[in-house]
Amino acid sequence: MRCLTKILPPLTLSLLSTGVLWNQAMAETAYVSNEKDDTISIIDLDTLEVTDTINVGERPRGIIFSHDKTRLYICASDSDTVQVMDLKDNRIIAQLPSGEDPEQFALHPDDRHLYIANEDDAVVTVVDVKTQEVISQIDVGVEPEGMAVSPDGRWALSTSETTNMVHWIDTRTHEVMDNTLVDQRPRHVEFNKDGSIVWASSEIGGTVSIINVANRQISHKLNFKIRGIHPDKIQPVGIKLTDDGKYAFIALGPANHVAVVDAKTYEVLDYLLVGRRVWHMDFNADQTRLLTTNGISGDVSVIDVDKLKVIKSIKVGRYPWGVRIKD
Repeated sequence: MRCLTKILPPLTLSLLSTGVLWNQAMAETAYVSNEKDDTISIIDLDTLEVTDTINVGERPRGIIFSHDKTRLYICASDSDTVQVMDLKDNRIIAQLPSGEDPEQFALHPDDRHLYIANEDDAVVTVVDVKTQEVISQIDVGVEPEGMAVSPDGRWALSTSETTNMVHWIDTRTHEVMDNTLVDQRPRHVEFNKDGSIVWASSEIGGTVSIINVANRQISHKLNFKIRGIHPDKIQPVGIKLTDDGKYAFIALGPANHVAVVDAKTYEVLDYLLVGRRVWHMDFNADQTRLLTTNGISGDVSVIDVDKLKVIKSIKVGRYPWGVRIKD
């Protein structure tokens, strides 16, 4: 067999080399916050293996990317800060003011304003990530946790676990304009792709409320029933919706299952067994895979979205909480 470099002209070899580098650059990476270890686990989605573990602040929970995915924001809850990680070298480069006990947050489409739920203070703190300054603190219900910003940037939503409400914050005035009463202990809110519908999970209530954004009223309510599992263990938390409007995936906490829901008819199609105490989830870029964080079992489950089947479990740190995937 002749040497390839003697057969191919320099331009072709250059293109092949560029292609190799391009494939390497396109490899997807998952970042997982481990709240008991104070670390971020990094997973290569080609090999489905942990490639690195990064020390961060105390009790990391919510994590999100900047819109260009060059930075990772980390809610270091017990450090009372939001850390900023540069994803070129996975180094912490800044500590943002966050208010006490930041748990979840959401980034405005302007890539500048970060809305942070402060569970202990019953406020939402708004931080300008460029100036690294707090520009507003908004009173909401008791024990705020879930946060979401609408795709058009009009609304920032906060859920209050004890008040049992979704609070509608006007992002122009930073005032609460309305409240939607939901079932007990709402934990997470998720807009659909066009921003017309919000899904809100109620952990203790065992339900997910479907809310019409136009009138901020509940249009549907989902209930779940898994054979052999006591209803008290079915506790909805994280929610992820496919961009095509086909599926909603609901993490059911200590039920150790993810519910698969038809996002148009609201029919529960299946329950997928994952690890223990499933918390949050994220899709890869083409939404063919969904990763779940399983707190008590200390692992991440990988779901094949097309087949609706769990294909692997990946051991990470203690009590994995949040997950984000970068392409």
